[in-house]
Amino acid sequence: MRCVHWCRVPLDLAREAREKSAVPYVDRAVQCQLSVHDDSDHFGLLTDDCAYGTALWLRWLGADETALVLLPDCPVAAPGPDGDGCCLFADHAAQHSWEDALEEVSCTG
Repeated sequence: MRCVHWCRVPLDLAREAREKSAVPYVDRAVQCQLSVHDDSDHFGLLTDDCAYGTALWLRWLGADETALVLLPDCPVAAPGPDGDGCCLFADHAAQHSWEDALEEVSCTG
């Protein structure tokens, strides 16, 4: 299950994100893309239109601690020949994004 925390993207960081990634639009609010976790840093995807194999993320902890971070993509894919790639960044502490999706569509009881 995905983390429920959201963060408004400060105007100065939205402007900087547009400049760094050359995208015309950056969302004004992002949801943490990690699976449910404690009160450590949260990460919301801003754009993956960066250098190959990287994405621009908003990292936050509380309302006043926000920063842009350019992170390499997670290289792990789900098992099997058609396994989905993880949509998070390398070295994330939470589950891979495809593991969260498996839990949500589980057919138990």
